[in-house]
Amino acid sequence: MITALPASIGFNLNPLERRSDKRDDHAYLEHLRSDPAARFLVFDGDVPLLKRGSEHDPWFASSETAAFGQPLHSVFLGEDADGSGRFALGFALDLAPEAPLPGTGHERIDVRSLAQQGLVAAGTLGILAEAKSMLDWHRRHAFCANCGSASRVAMAGWQRACDVCGARHFPRVDPVVIMLVIDGERCLLGRQRHFAPGMYSALAGFVEPGETAEDAVRREVMEEARLKCEQVVYFASQPWPFPSSLMIGCFAQASDTDIVVDTEELEDARWFTRQEVAAMLAGTHAHGLSAPKPFAIAHHLLRAYVEQGGSVLPG
Repeated sequence: MITALPASIGFNLNPLERRSDKRDDHAYLEHLRSDPAARFLVFDGDVPLLKRGSEHDPWFASSETAAFGQPLHSVFLGEDADGSGRFALGFALDLAPEAPLPGTGHERIDVRSLAQQGLVAAGTLGILAEAKSMLDWHRRHAFCANCGSASRVAMAGWQRACDVCGARHFPRVDPVVIMLVIDGERCLLGRQRHFAPGMYSALAGFVEPGETAEDAVRREVMEEARLKCEQVVYFASQPWPFPSSLMIGCFAQASDTDIVVDTEELEDARWFTRQEVAAMLAGTHAHGLSAPKPFAIAHHLLRAYVEQGGSVLPG
């Protein structure tokens, strides 16, 4: 079995030292924040702002963020290699997409587009994923899930505290299995209705409470395609900040082959040969069918299968 290099999958490379041990050290955090070397990511809702120029630069000095007013949320992301602090600031600028941004030379580009087009370095993309997930969590969890009272930010943005009932709330990550089901020289791919025309991908679904990742693979494949799976093996994982999932990539060995598509979940699902998948990855499929782009873990599952065949499953 082979595994993907972590940095080869979108959002997987994050070079920051998160310093979770310092998130309640206010003096330390203030020192980092006031350091001229500190840098800030600026988000308008869930979309980062970048500086226009020869490179798409999402990092702002503290003085540059003043043009956007007072942030609604602030999260300490970690320390860079030089020891300087990195932070995320969340705003609600309430501007139409075509409206000019405060100051000059700024543009909005959503995180998915940044990943698809390779507009920022891999490490920066991973940090943007961390920031997007955290800021989205704050927007969605302003009130205590235990008693309904307003909660406040604690631990440098990594916790919300309720002063009424004493509950502490932590950022959530939703585990999702994404699996390539294999039957010798062919694999199972499906498409959802919102996919780009002609694109097929590996099946995927959320892990349920009290369920292992392996059992989630078997259940989802049974639900969506009426296929039983035997062996399930781990391949690689990927943070997926839409809004905050962890994609757990797996291969699964099919034990039967008659597909019955759940049309509530999928528009279509069918077997594809290795040769077809290779053409889909290369953009040369005879019928114009395509596969996910390299920033998605599904692309790497398919790439590994094309290159290694059934050997991705040991035994």
